[in-house]
Amino acid sequence: MGFEFRVNGRIARPVEQVFDAVVNPDQLSRYFVTLGGISGPLVAGATVTWWGEVPVKVEAVEPNERIVFCWDAMVAKDESPYRTRVEMRFQPLDDGATMVTIAESGWRENEQGQKSSYQNCEGWSQMLACMKAWLEYGINLREGYYASELSGKPALEPQL
Repeated sequence: MGFEFRVNGRIARPVEQVFDAVVNPDQLSRYFVTLGGISGPLVAGATVTWWGEVPVKVEAVEPNERIVFCWDAMVAKDESPYRTRVEMRFQPLDDGATMVTIAESGWRENEQGQKSSYQNCEGWSQMLACMKAWLEYGINLREGYYASELSGKPALEPQL
């Protein structure tokens, strides 16, 4: 079956604004991919680079509803590379807010797969918190959050 998870959060902004905050590199780089930037918008069929080094292969983009992409899983030294699948859903709520759900799946059923899935679950939970702070209050929670980013290196691996 492989490891998988699902996280969600309510953002008190209209779905169009929340969706744009993910597909638009100018927005996403203000609260999540803050170092190294993003090479382009999330468009179906495109491969963009996050943090200047992480390829993101975009499979589907349904405006204001859904984004699906694959990217490389973190692997052990002797393990062959593979990708996990990320699906983001955007649901408009009756009060004008948006519920964002992020699911990631496809890790191998081994110790490294479990470890990597936990790390990404933490990362996507933090992304939702950062998005909420940015869109609702104009605050960048990610700035200064990771020790590696204080020295100019993206937090792509867990901090020790």
